[in-house]
This record gives sequence, structure tokens and C-alpha cells, in this order.
Amino acid sequence: MNRMVLQQITLLIHNPIFLAAVSSWILSQFLKTVITLFTNSVSTFKDLLELLFWRTGGMPSSHSALVASVATAIGFQNGIDSDLFIFSGCFALVVIRDAVGVRRSSGDQARALNELGEAVAPASGYEFKPVKEIQGHSPMEVLAGILLGFFIGVAFSTL
Repeated sequence: MNRMVLQQITLLIHNPIFLAAVSSWILSQFLKTVITLFTNSVSTFKDLLELLFWRTGGMPSSHSALVASVATAIGFQNGIDSDLFIFSGCFALVVIRDAVGVRRSSGDQARALNELGEAVAPASGYEFKPVKEIQGHSPMEVLAGILLGFFIGVAFSTL
């Protein structure tokens, strides 16, 4: 790699907004995994890895934590009157609304379709293939994510 690319990477990994974003996502996924391990059974190592790195839904909301930390860190770095903060705040509201509303509703609908399909398939001779049930978040899971993200954004911006 040339020197300019290395300088850019160094600047990125020292950027408090980037660090807040990555840290909030990693910490929220870790907390979600620990909470799930104590409240549900995880049957395989593959399930554990999926839960740790990819699975949606659960406490706290990693989506909400990430956007809250980014908006908070941008507010500290650029001021709450900056265009970038206003944009990040609006983006955070869209993501949070989606996490608690649209995605949760879609998951509930998918669950109902799967139950209906499993009940009707044997009698009709139709081969039913379940649809993916995307998990959304409860308002408490989203609130926990927002608070986690806010405090991580403050920490990376002030320490």
C-alpha cells in the first residue's frame, strides 16, 4: 500500500465517530448474545456465531445503538447546528422507526403466514416453504440501544 492510503486508514481508525459506531455495534451484539445465552438455549456453535455477528432482534437493538452513537458523536464533533448532525439525526429516526415498527410488523406477518401455511399444507397437498421471519424490536429494546449508543458516542467524543 502506498503511504497516503496508510495515512487515511490511520485517520479512520482514530476517528471518534467511526470508533463510536463500531464499538456500539460490537458491544450491543455482544450484550445481545450474553442476554440470549441466559434466557434462551443456543443449540449449536453456528447459532452462537450467527447471534454474535448477524442475527437481528433482541436486547439491545444494535441498529439503534449504532445510529444513536453516530448522531451523538457527530453532534459533539460538528455541533448540533451542523448539517451533518441534522442529517444523522434524521437518519437515526428512520432506522429506529423501522426497527420498532416496520420490521417488527413484517416479522409478525411472516410468523402468521408460516403458521397458516403449516396448518393448511397437509390438507391441501401443497408443499409449504416457510418465509423468513425477520425479527424487529420492542420499544424497550430500542430504548436500550439508543441509551447504549448515546453513552458510547459521548465517551468517544469526550475521552
